[in-house]
Amino acid sequence: MTRKPWLLALLSAALVWTITATPAVVHAVTTTAGVRSSSQARGSDRAVSAHWVDTWTAMPQLTEPGNMPPAPFTGTSSVLVDATLRQTIHVTLGGRQVRIEFSNAFGGTDLPITKAIVALPAGGQAGVSGLVPGSARALTFGGRSSITVPVGAQVVSDPVAMDVAPLTNLSVSMYLAQGQASTNITSHPGSRTTSYLLAGDHTTDSDLPGATAVDHWYFISAAEVAAPRRAAGVAILGDSLTDGRGSTTNGNDRWPDDLAARLQEHPATREVAVLNQAAGGNCVLHDPGQGCLGPNAVGRLDRDVLSQPGRRWLIVFEGVNDIGTAAATPAAQQQVAQDLITAYEQIITQAHASGVRVYGATITPFGGNSLYDDPQGLRQQTREQVNRWIRTSGWFDAVLDFDRVVRDPSNPGQILPAYDSGDHLHLNPQGYRALAASVPLRLFTNAADSFLSASP
Repeated sequence: MTRKPWLLALLSAALVWTITATPAVVHAVTTTAGVRSSSQARGSDRAVSAHWVDTWTAMPQLTEPGNMPPAPFTGTSSVLVDATLRQTIHVTLGGRQVRIEFSNAFGGTDLPITKAIVALPAGGQAGVSGLVPGSARALTFGGRSSITVPVGAQVVSDPVAMDVAPLTNLSVSMYLAQGQASTNITSHPGSRTTSYLLAGDHTTDSDLPGATAVDHWYFISAAEVAAPRRAAGVAILGDSLTDGRGSTTNGNDRWPDDLAARLQEHPATREVAVLNQAAGGNCVLHDPGQGCLGPNAVGRLDRDVLSQPGRRWLIVFEGVNDIGTAAATPAAQQQVAQDLITAYEQIITQAHASGVRVYGATITPFGGNSLYDDPQGLRQQTREQVNRWIRTSGWFDAVLDFDRVVRDPSNPGQILPAYDSGDHLHLNPQGYRALAASVPLRLFTNAADSFLSASP
């Protein structure tokens, strides 16, 4: 629906610097294609949503058996009964109001949240169980302290007055008195951040002695801050290379983290959020059961990017798992190359229709990797074919040539040893810093600052 100019002006004048407390909104999403119904609306805060920008995200997915909460927190037919879950997240933008999003996109039953808080973690650190005394703020949902998240849905808390600085950590605690009556639950296994589980209600406790530590996120999918209208986000569709395989647990040194830090260094880009919508094992084309993990990138585009508040840019850095899981035969590799290109075209077309600019990143080398490299080099040929299309087709609004950034000049099919995590597929923190350093900041502003025209 196109609003009339006079109506937009009226809404802008009334709301540009005012964020009001609004009732919690339940968002229905399908678990098969990852599509949020009522995609652009957020209920009664429809007009205000231009001021709400995601500052942190994690791609929801169905939890695999090996990533479930450890005993005794997972039973035969329920999870986290009478348990407190404390998790930390790393924000990119700051603000004076925050709200937290919880997801039950893949839950087998409704998710009853008894109580939840947001606080500052002890020492400002990631992956800690302690809180800064006096920093806890109760989360409410339409003024209520508890809420039940329907199957396939997500909820957003009421706004909380809280000074949140850019590039800092928040702690989110939730108590589930009844637990979730299913062993199908929603999580983000590749958190690279430690969370804590403890029996009983300890949401407001200053620390959780004796808690069980797990390196996964459960149920939380986004944090939003109230920001000026010019604030916006860049979302990243990706796989384990963006999710941070090879980075430091609790170090927040994935390449999107490093990019967020660079953006904060310059006045013209300080109001750009970086939103990591990647997951290990994710594919552009296929879902679990076809050698991939999580809903495919095409299917989750609307849920993870287009329907979220404040999106202005999208980076697509994904495809290596599609190539690596396709058979090492000429026919299979030719097919996956064609299918990837078609999928990229679909992502770009749909994003452009929503006013989102799309930047394509070339696929990085995997020569020497025991799973993806093949003796005939057929998968390498596919990677090179797809990268040529990314570089030369003109479909993307800009190209981030990550392949050239991290490849070994003396052996272009392999990662530079200084950037290799050791498996010849994933990067180490130095390699991730190199990716972030190569991204031109001018892509995220229209300003004519001299440093932008000369960057990266």
